[in-house]
Amino acid sequence: MRLQRSPGLPATLIVIACFCALHATTAIDIPLEVLGHVNIEQLPTITAQSPSSIIAFPFEESFSMTCEAKGNPEPEFRWTKNGQEFDPFQDPRLMKEENSGTFVIPNNGNLTEYQGTYRCSASNKLGTAISKEIEFIVPNVPKFPKETPDPVVVEEGQPFTLKCDPPQGVPPLQIYWMTINLQHIEQDERVSTGLNGDLYFSHAVEKDSRRDYCCFAAFPTIRTIVQKNAMSVIVKATNAILERKASLMTPPGARSEIQLVKGEDLKLECIAQGIPTPEVEWVKIGHQLPEKATKENHGKLLHIPGAEQGDSGKYMCKARNPLGEDVHYFTVTVEEPPEWVSQPESQLSMIGSDVLVKCSASGTPQPTTTWRVNGVPLQESPAANRRVFDDTIILQNAKASDSAVYQCEASNRHGTLLSNANIMIMNLQPMILTKEGEDYSAVEGKGVMMHCKVFSSPPSAITWSKDDSPESVEGPRFMVHDNGSLEIYSVEKGDTGQYTCLAKNTEGSSAIDAMLYVKDPTRIAVAPEGQQILIGTTAQLSCLAEYDKSFSNDFELLWEKDDMEIALNFTENSRYFLDDGVLHIINVSHRDQGVYTCVAKTPVDKDTASALLMVLDVPDAPQSLVLSDRKSKSVKLKWIPGDDHNSSTTEFIIEYEESKWEPGNWKELLRVPGNHNSAVLKLHGHVDYRFRVYGVNAVGAGPPSESTESYTTPSRAPDKNPENIKIEGHLPHEMNINWEPLRPIEQNGPGLEYKLSYRRQDVEEDWKEHTVKRHSFVVRNTPTFVPYEIKIQAKNHQGWGPEPPIATGYSGEDFPSAAPDDVAVAVMNSSVVRVNWTRVHRDKLHGHLGGYRVNWWRLRSLVDSKKSHGDKHTLTIPGDRSHSTVPGLTPFSEYSLIVMTFNGRGNGPGSHPVNFKTPEGVPEKNPVFRVTEVQRHSVSVVWAPPLEPNGILTGYLLEYQLINDTEEVGPVQTVDISNPDTTKWVLRGLDPMSKYKFYLRSCTSVGCGPVVSEESTTILETSQASIHGGISTQGWFIGLMCAIALLTLIVLVACFVNRNKGGKYSVKEKEDLHPDVESQGMNDDTFCEYSDNDEKPLKGSQRSLSREIKAGDSGDSLVDYGDEEGQFNEDGSFIGEYAGRKEKRASAEIKGSVQTPA
Repeated sequence: MRLQRSPGLPATLIVIACFCALHATTAIDIPLEVLGHVNIEQLPTITAQSPSSIIAFPFEESFSMTCEAKGNPEPEFRWTKNGQEFDPFQDPRLMKEENSGTFVIPNNGNLTEYQGTYRCSASNKLGTAISKEIEFIVPNVPKFPKETPDPVVVEEGQPFTLKCDPPQGVPPLQIYWMTINLQHIEQDERVSTGLNGDLYFSHAVEKDSRRDYCCFAAFPTIRTIVQKNAMSVIVKATNAILERKASLMTPPGARSEIQLVKGEDLKLECIAQGIPTPEVEWVKIGHQLPEKATKENHGKLLHIPGAEQGDSGKYMCKARNPLGEDVHYFTVTVEEPPEWVSQPESQLSMIGSDVLVKCSASGTPQPTTTWRVNGVPLQESPAANRRVFDDTIILQNAKASDSAVYQCEASNRHGTLLSNANIMIMNLQPMILTKEGEDYSAVEGKGVMMHCKVFSSPPSAITWSKDDSPESVEGPRFMVHDNGSLEIYSVEKGDTGQYTCLAKNTEGSSAIDAMLYVKDPTRIAVAPEGQQILIGTTAQLSCLAEYDKSFSNDFELLWEKDDMEIALNFTENSRYFLDDGVLHIINVSHRDQGVYTCVAKTPVDKDTASALLMVLDVPDAPQSLVLSDRKSKSVKLKWIPGDDHNSSTTEFIIEYEESKWEPGNWKELLRVPGNHNSAVLKLHGHVDYRFRVYGVNAVGAGPPSESTESYTTPSRAPDKNPENIKIEGHLPHEMNINWEPLRPIEQNGPGLEYKLSYRRQDVEEDWKEHTVKRHSFVVRNTPTFVPYEIKIQAKNHQGWGPEPPIATGYSGEDFPSAAPDDVAVAVMNSSVVRVNWTRVHRDKLHGHLGGYRVNWWRLRSLVDSKKSHGDKHTLTIPGDRSHSTVPGLTPFSEYSLIVMTFNGRGNGPGSHPVNFKTPEGVPEKNPVFRVTEVQRHSVSVVWAPPLEPNGILTGYLLEYQLINDTEEVGPVQTVDISNPDTTKWVLRGLDPMSKYKFYLRSCTSVGCGPVVSEESTTILETSQASIHGGISTQGWFIGLMCAIALLTLIVLVACFVNRNKGGKYSVKEKEDLHPDVESQGMNDDTFCEYSDNDEKPLKGSQRSLSREIKAGDSGDSLVDYGDEEGQFNEDGSFIGEYAGRKEKRASAEIKGSVQTPA
């Protein structure tokens, strides 16, 4: 630390004073830093004292007379009681403390001797401080005198007063007039209690006669209530009560003078008597009554709380009745206790100076000012250099010996003020109390304050310099305050450096150094943004800040919610956690809504940024549901919407529950917009309703409100008739009528019935009527399929529903009686034909037209002449159509076909059969295809002809290619077999130990059918014709053969697995390149209902592979439209029979001779 530049002070006794601040009992302490260097004596100062009055309540255990003071040396205490010396230590009953002026009076039941006015003085060798006067009051227990009041006898109509005369006691006093049974005496314009406690009667009436009028005086401060003996009132009846003009019972006379202290309540009272009972009016002469004035006690009391100077003046009360009036004037003066105008202040002054001590006070009446010095009246302690001028004491050319405690006391009849002023006269060289070498950090662009606290007498001149410069810092940005601090405004980087504070007075000088560092400002770079977050989710608020890097260890990033810091304790149950500048709020609730502030803080500055977090939730349940405008058919429902939680309510949904049919089941009744809070509800009759409401916003539907009270509507006739009338005819001479019955809540009352009315529409006839309770009816003996008009009307015990609308329907249907004519068939391709017919006339339908049905069956295959009637197939064409397309036919076949119409009853007769033939198509897939006689360079393939050649077979197309389990496949080799009877072929020139795939298709003149395939691997020869002698006996040869055998086995297993898995080889690719073309000719006419007797769906046509498909060839196959149920061998080849045919063939046999290529 840098040493102070003045010589050290000797440890001598120096007298020093403290400045008095704010209150007379306080003074500025000598700084501890000063006391550490010098031994300074101080005048005594009162630090604590009791209030001006202490009331000794009987329920308190003890009473403290407080007097505490400080000073150097420690002050000694002395008490006076009623102006006489009083030593608490001489009374063993009092409790005392060492080094304290306080003593405690115990409540031992003998307090009266301590009653009086006390004052405490604290003295040391420098002077004396005194306390204000403390009055110790020992209240007497208030008591009414024991007396038996004489009965009050009064004539009826005359005024009278019951005196209370309450005893003296500790205020406040409260008066109550009650009976002996503690029932309050009723008060009104005629009877009232005055401010003095008396009970006034404007005129007596007979009911005033009673023997138990009791006055109770309550003293709440001492928790005491006393009762006066009961008084009797006897009212003598008179034959005639004369009217009497108004006159005042209190106050007496025409004028009154009222004085009160500012702040007290002003109460003016005028109680009048007369018949009729007078009314009292109040005015303020020359002014309006104050706004805060109120009239109480039925207008007899004018009450102005907290009276001020402006409430002074003249007031008048006027009592008036029809016979006359009486007035009284009040002159009100609002007085004030003493208040300081200029309170004496403690002073530290240099030797030789003139010292002024000023003391003045105001009040009403004007206070009297009394001076003391060290507790002694001024005139009893004269000083040559002291002068008194009005309210000021002047010490001329003050010396150290003039140091003393001066007391000023200002008094009027409303109170006393006392102030102690410590006047110290001394010289002291500067002592800088601020530490040497303080470091200050400031933010660029902001201000900084560097301190230099100095204690000296006389006051020191303080200057600041920078970096040992002899010149003081100057400029508009620099200011040296009276307390010695240097303030720099708008700090710049260049302000960094060492600063020196120099304090100098007539007694010497002292200096200290301080260092200033200018830092970069803290700035929030990424501020949090306001959010609307759904309740129960997680909110994230981002905040990133930039700050001076020298504060890396001192930087803090804090979060506040609504100006309260958020505790980030990182516990398991905490819903707040901070991660890389992002505040996470988990499971957001309503209490999380508010303004969140990010605080970036360093030791020298901070920056803040705020964002509003709004929590979205479904609306709260509406409140305070009220039913109004109750009518037989409606009621009005009002509600108070619940909190919408920051998402506007879009609509309110009103639900109802009825207690008779479905109690507990709430149903929706009405929806109203979200800005409505009421709705008129249309109601059914004879229903006990309860209602509830819930709101809906963008978040969802809120909880429902509490239900309303029940509301029962009266019974009435139905408001509606049955709906959804259905008229059907299941039999030719019947008409079935069904309708949707009224719901129970729609019946509006008991006794529900339906009146059914019907008549034919096509002829003129009267309505036929039936009354039923069920919701169906059968009309019998009707003509077949004629139109009827029907109406159904609801009825209950209260009457009929509204006039029903007329519905139209037809009686029962019969089967159609005619078949379609001119049926013609046009062949479109080998599996599709188009059928045309002439529509059946409407009169022959006998019902609603359902559509047409086409039935067909296969007569025979054209390959042989044997006829075999196949299964019947049906195609249904709905609606009024005259043509259709029939798909799924077998090529090269003869068919027969009929057409019929149908209605709701059933089918009509069929048309004359029409026979037609389908042209050739491509054959079906061969049922058997196998590879046999596998050799090193050749294999044999055998097959069976297709079960359905769909034409005249012209031969077979055999193809094969090398596959060998590699990505590349060999070229496709083709063999055309023109003999249709061939069922076996030998393929030669194959590679040994190679895998091949073989493909076979049957062909007609139209083209080739679908392909069937097989895979096989050629073998390796096990012997050779010539090998040089003895090789078979060599060990290496035997090992080689074993290895080849093992390899062959592995290859065979791999081929078997691969064949089962299948694969897309080039032949397969060819299949994909040549789609089936025989499905052409299909058009929109085929999109209708089609089924055979097995009710099996149509199957799509399959694609086939062909190297030489002719233009215009049909690609149809038996599989395309057949109903086969086949099975496959393990190698995937097709075997078995085609189901759904009456002609079935035996299993195909492999026949024919072995064919070899030429």
